[in-house]
Amino acid sequence: MRTFHLFEVFGVELEYMVVDKDTLKVRPIVDLIIKEMTGEFTSDVERGDIAWSNELVAHVLELKTNGPSPSLKGLESRFHEEVVFLNRLLEKHNCMLLPTGAHPFFHPNQSVIWPHEYNEVYALYDRIFGCKGHGWSNLQSTHLNLPFANDAEFALLHAAIRVILPIIPALAASTPIIESKITGTIDTRLAYYSKNQHKIPEIAGAIIPEAAFSKAEYERLIFNPIANAIAPYDTEKVLDKHFLNSRGAIARFDRGAIEIRLIDIQECPKADLGIVELVVLAVKWLISKHEHNFSALAESCSTLELAGMLHEIIQNGSRQPVSNAAYLSLFDLKTPQTAINIWGSIFKSIETELSDSAKKVCVDILKHGNLSERLLKRIHNDSAEADIKDVYIELAACLAENRMFQA
Repeated sequence: MRTFHLFEVFGVELEYMVVDKDTLKVRPIVDLIIKEMTGEFTSDVERGDIAWSNELVAHVLELKTNGPSPSLKGLESRFHEEVVFLNRLLEKHNCMLLPTGAHPFFHPNQSVIWPHEYNEVYALYDRIFGCKGHGWSNLQSTHLNLPFANDAEFALLHAAIRVILPIIPALAASTPIIESKITGTIDTRLAYYSKNQHKIPEIAGAIIPEAAFSKAEYERLIFNPIANAIAPYDTEKVLDKHFLNSRGAIARFDRGAIEIRLIDIQECPKADLGIVELVVLAVKWLISKHEHNFSALAESCSTLELAGMLHEIIQNGSRQPVSNAAYLSLFDLKTPQTAINIWGSIFKSIETELSDSAKKVCVDILKHGNLSERLLKRIHNDSAEADIKDVYIELAACLAENRMFQA
């Protein structure tokens, strides 16, 4: 396996729901669509620099960079081209792709676990955890993979990502509605995600990964406890430790990358890639700022302190105050700030490095709020399901046309 240095390449994965165009109900036909493309029930379809993959449930399809991409430039348009292509394929089934990190009407009893390749893994997960709940079968995210070449690079990357994770939902929350109800939580996907493996708490930990800054430390603090905890359930050793690890960022030593998992899928690739660019540059900025004072980056806040901030922002969104002085000092901030104001400060520091498209996305979110907050401005507490449906039909149009949703 070839290794890549920090920020030399990128991996991006976007997950979408397949729904009926008229009712918006989920349609578990991803296997059928893949068979129509390839002639067989398989897990992957390669289409040049973009590939498709199945997910745990048969109504979710993942689009991803087909291997490491040397640049984020051009990915927005390529992902949108695939969305347009897929919507054309889905048309004959009266279906389309739907964005956001959770379906607003979906009920867990509508879940169909992927029945083909890797089914033994999914079936075991289902037996252990019961994967027909919202935290399993109703969550769509953007995954961002960033490379490291050795332990020294891993330490810097992991330390910076741990610092950025708590404020990601302020920027990227898109899930305020579950089962036709406003939940009162800005990032409901992550609220479910943080609890869906409580049966074996070692798997997800505190969502913020432990302060491990070498492969050996990561094995000791994260992988070994996972392996010991899962052993009574996985007697045939079907589940891989990399696959099991469900923290908000996971180290893939088999790939030489860290995968960030806390970004809700947005309304369109323009928004997804805009957020990805900002997160990448925020991590890069933190590393460049603190690489000669690594202890500040790695030790200023404990895992529990970072996790506490994360869960407050999951609940309350971009206006959640952050008052931890040690955390704020990492961003050169001296007084308490809202989570979105921290992003505003980061934006000012790296604005010139953003693409024009990403800059517009970031300005829009900083001014008008994350997608959850914009949806809540449009959908009021007394909204009927029909009104919610109309808004999500508009979101499907945003995806098809690659445009931002306006409150």
